[in-house]
Amino acid sequence: MMARVAILNQKGGVGKTTVTLGLVSAALSAGRSALVVDLDPQASAAWALGVDGPSGLVEALKGGGSGAASNSIVPSSWDPALQVISGGLGMQQWLPEGGPKTSARALGKVLKGVDDDHDVTFIDCPAGLGPITVNALAAADVALVVTESSAFANNTMAAVADVIDDVWDQVNPDLDLGGVIVNRQPAISSEAQSRFDELGKIVGKRSIWKPAIPQRVIVAEALGARRPIHSYGARSADVSNVFDAHYRKLERTLQKARS
Repeated sequence: MMARVAILNQKGGVGKTTVTLGLVSAALSAGRSALVVDLDPQASAAWALGVDGPSGLVEALKGGGSGAASNSIVPSSWDPALQVISGGLGMQQWLPEGGPKTSARALGKVLKGVDDDHDVTFIDCPAGLGPITVNALAAADVALVVTESSAFANNTMAAVADVIDDVWDQVNPDLDLGGVIVNRQPAISSEAQSRFDELGKIVGKRSIWKPAIPQRVIVAEALGARRPIHSYGARSADVSNVFDAHYRKLERTLQKARS
């Protein structure tokens, strides 16, 4: 296993799944193998990857055995080098058992050894900062925060940073905050630019990965067609190139975190 990356935000609707899928597409384009662990009860990432319905993650978590998620791996329709684990709606009812440290490590326990043969594991978190997201952070090497240039999104950043710090301090001292990816940035918008500048003041300009992911119709088209963004060739080149750049940065970040 190269490493695991948790993709999160407290706020819904900022495009965490879109960014996850874009990075997965870039990883495949770079010749990497990947595993996607979809923790969102809506299972949008799994659906976009060609998986209809849960794959058994909830049962693995309830059983709690080391490496139990190995039986939950299913193939993706995108590429033979990509596999998926999904909990589906059952994740809404799952509550980890035990004390704070034990309960936070439940996901990591069932994933132990499961992704050793993959170059990178992407953990797509639900909106919010509850037990599921905490488990993702406890199992991850790097946390990536996805946001957009809006006042509402900026207002959540302090809470997200606090949860990452808490997990780092109490459960996973190896967790690294990889950075912040801004999604759906319009080409011309004084409001969006103002909020982008404001975000830099909140999290620090160096924490924001540039360039921002541009707002393009082709992204929604790819999601609806359940296809990787790179499969559209020249039509998606400007977006695909951004995801390629972010994936290269992610690999450097993951390698640094694992060294």
